[in-house]
Amino acid sequence: MKALVIGCGRVGSNVALQLAEEGWEVTAVDEKEEALTRLGENWRGGFVLGHGMDVDVLREAGIEDADAVVVATNGDNTNLVVAQVAMKRADFYQTLGLRTISPTKTAISELMDAARACEITPREPVTTS
Repeated sequence: MKALVIGCGRVGSNVALQLAEEGWEVTAVDEKEEALTRLGENWRGGFVLGHGMDVDVLREAGIEDADAVVVATNGDNTNLVVAQVAMKRADFYQTLGLRTISPTKTAISELMDAARACEITPREPVTTS
């Protein structure tokens, strides 16, 4: 299985490393060359320097052959745009569908679930005479 990870910050690099550990053939894309250091000295996957919204960069990274594309830049709006570019440029994504996960929405949902799970008994009102 081939995966393309766009954005090699904390989230993207960890996803890339875990996929590689599971046997995926992974190519990471980032516009900062120093992002490669997050993958470690033993990184055996690919790395393409460039912006994920650049169609030529996506092609160089192998989007046409990718089984999965993970867009994990540091901006939700950029992630959405890059995912849309990836979907429009690779016809098979339109037929297979594109699953999107927003880390921000996921974090909010998890925090709300945790808060709702707390059983706090309301305090009785304090009456003053």
